[in-house]
Amino acid sequence: MGLVLGPLRRGPADPTFRTAPDGSAVRATRTPVGPGTLRVVADGQGVRAEAWGPGADWLLERLPEMLGAADDPAAFVPRHRLLAASQRRHPGLRLCRTGLVLESLIPSILEQKVTTIEANRSWRHLVRKYGEPAPGPYGDPPENRRGSRMYVMPDPRTWAMIPSWEWHKAGVDSKRSDTIARAVRVARRLEEAAAMEPGPAAARLELIPGIGPWTSAETLQRSNGAPDAVTVGDLHLPGIVGYALAGRPDTDDAGMLELLEPYAGQRHRAVRLILLTGRTPPRRAPRMPVGRIAHL
Repeated sequence: MGLVLGPLRRGPADPTFRTAPDGSAVRATRTPVGPGTLRVVADGQGVRAEAWGPGADWLLERLPEMLGAADDPAAFVPRHRLLAASQRRHPGLRLCRTGLVLESLIPSILEQKVTTIEANRSWRHLVRKYGEPAPGPYGDPPENRRGSRMYVMPDPRTWAMIPSWEWHKAGVDSKRSDTIARAVRVARRLEEAAAMEPGPAAARLELIPGIGPWTSAETLQRSNGAPDAVTVGDLHLPGIVGYALAGRPDTDDAGMLELLEPYAGQRHRAVRLILLTGRTPPRRAPRMPVGRIAHL
């Protein structure tokens, strides 16, 4: 389950996602019918799930798709030895499909042009301050576990009402906060993209100023389970793909797309398999510094 649901987690302290020592995964999310909390655990007999809140039935009904039932791993044919080996080592890899656009779109916008650490910190701050406690036991932990409370992200109206100084405290610049504000104003239309084919869905998302191919791909990989939604415009990904498939760490977006051409229709799955190998080019420069906009 970690392979399938891992992309939904925004950092180790994500207040909307948790894993437990027994292997279970818990998600707190906002469905079209209201907030809900879902707990899923896999064992030798299959998958068991329980849910709480107004969105409980919605989450349980769509659980198979979230776990990759609509995905077709057999459609992927490895053409590189590295990918063939990665596929053998990770036979449980399926692409999840949440059917929810905004919950993946907003954290993807927060990740634009900053480090993952900064984006995850902003997400935590905003969800904990403006979200609501998750329905069920995970939203109201015992006194000695107060810090482990889970939250459902804010609804579109609440996102739109966050004042500029609170975005600043969360470390989010005006370009990203304005993009989120524009997106939540048409939240219903964007959520419709979850039922569309990836091409038209990406076109709809990219009608919003500030949302480009990088952000739409990162969103549709999760909301639609899009197997070909390859992320372009990423700082590191072209070099990782180029190094893994051709030994070229200086590969750019055009070179990455050329290398992934044999996997047309399955390029996102190919990238996931590459990333699972852990094969990355040697670091040639210091890490990008973690900024703190709130300190300015």
